[in-house]
Amino acid sequence: MKRISVFSIILVFLVGCSAGGLPVTAPPVPTSPPVPTLESGFIVDANTSEQITSELAGLGSFPRIDEVEFGVVSHLFYTDRPRVLTLTEIAGFEWVRQQIHWKDIEASPGVYYWDEVDRIIADTSGTNIKLLISIVQSPSFYDETHGIPVDPKPFGNFVADMIKRYGGLVTAVEIWNEPNLAIENGGKIDEEAVAHYAEILMEGYRRIKEIRPYTYVVAAAPSSTGVNDVNLAMDDERFLNMLYDYKGGIVKDFFDAQGVHPGAAANPPDTMWPDKPGNPVGWNDHPTHYFRHVETIRELMVENGLAEKQIWLTEYGWATQNNTPGYEYGNVVSMEDQAKFIGDAAQLVYEKYRDETGRSWIGVMFLWNMNFAILWNEEGNPLHEQAAFGILNPDWSPRPAFIALQGIHQRIKREQGKIVDDEP
Repeated sequence: MKRISVFSIILVFLVGCSAGGLPVTAPPVPTSPPVPTLESGFIVDANTSEQITSELAGLGSFPRIDEVEFGVVSHLFYTDRPRVLTLTEIAGFEWVRQQIHWKDIEASPGVYYWDEVDRIIADTSGTNIKLLISIVQSPSFYDETHGIPVDPKPFGNFVADMIKRYGGLVTAVEIWNEPNLAIENGGKIDEEAVAHYAEILMEGYRRIKEIRPYTYVVAAAPSSTGVNDVNLAMDDERFLNMLYDYKGGIVKDFFDAQGVHPGAAANPPDTMWPDKPGNPVGWNDHPTHYFRHVETIRELMVENGLAEKQIWLTEYGWATQNNTPGYEYGNVVSMEDQAKFIGDAAQLVYEKYRDETGRSWIGVMFLWNMNFAILWNEEGNPLHEQAAFGILNPDWSPRPAFIALQGIHQRIKREQGKIVDDEP
C-alpha cells in the first residue's frame, strides 16, 4: 500500500510498502525447468483446461459474491507456510492475497521457474483458503524498470501459463498493483500510461478467461492519492475515470471487480474529511487519508455505469508504532486502536456498504497484513512500517487485532449463514 500524501510525497516514494518491498532473498534459479507432474494434485494439463473451459462456457454472467468475504495479505515465500495458513484459518480469514514478482519466475523469454509458487499453491490447496494472486514487476527484458511491460503479449503468456498450471487453485488474479504511480510506468504517469495499463488488463483478462472463465480478474487498485504529478502519481479518481473512458469504455468489459486500497492514516474508519475529520494533523485534510474514500470510488463506478461490478479492498489497514519516514501517523495508533479500527471497518463494510437492493458492493476485503512483522524482525528491523501494519508480533504471538477479528469474523459469518451452531 504505497500511500502518497500531499504533504509527504518524497518520503513515501522513498519507502514502498507493497508486499514486493520485503527483502527476502530467493535461492538461485535452477538450471532446468521443473518437470510438471500430477502427483502433487495441482498441475493442470491441457486436456483438463479444455474440459474446464467447455463446462463453464455459456453458464451465464460472472458469479457475484453475495456477502462480503474476509481475506488477509500474507508473505508465503520462504517462510513457515503451514503456520501462517493455520493462523489465517484460526483468525477466520477466507482468502489470502499473495503478491508474486514476475521477474523472479520468467528467467528468459518463455522460460518459467514456478518452484516456490508450486509449493505455495500446494500448501494453500490443503486448506479451505481461497487464493488471490497479485502480479507485479516485469522481467528486465520486457521493461528495464520492472514496471508494466511495454508489450502486453508476454504478460498474457505468463498469466496463461500460470492458470494452465494451477487451474482453479488460483481463485482470483489481480492485474498489477497501484498503476497510477509513476514508478510502475517507467517513471512517468500520464494518459499514455493509463492506456498502457488498460491494454495489459485486457490482455490478462482475455488469456485467463480462455482457460478458466470463472477465475476472478481484478483490476489493480490504484494508490489512494490526490497527487497529480507526471513524475510521481496520478489522482486515483482521475486515473479510474481515464481508464473507464479508454477507447469508448471498452475496458469495462475486461475485469470482474475493481481493486481499491483505501488509505486510513490514523483516522478511525467512521471519519471522513471535511464533515467528520480525524485528529492526526497533516494526515486528516484530504479524502484519500480516510477508509471511507472507498465510498467515493463506489460513486465514481456507479457514474461510469459499473454499479454491478463489486469493489475488492485488496489492501486496507492501520499502522502502529514504526521507524519508517512517511508513516509517522502510526506512532499515535496503539495496538488497541488498531484492533478497534480494523474491527469497526469490517463491521462498517458488512452493515453499510450495500446497494439499494441490499446487496454488498464489496466482494472481498483483504487486511494488510498477517506476518510481515515476523519477516522484518528476521531482517533486524521489527519496527519497519510493513511490520507495523501486521496482526502478528515478531515472535508469532497474536496482536489485539488478531484476537478481535476472530470474534468479529465468527459473528458476521454466523449472521451470513456460513456458520451453523450445533443444536444442544
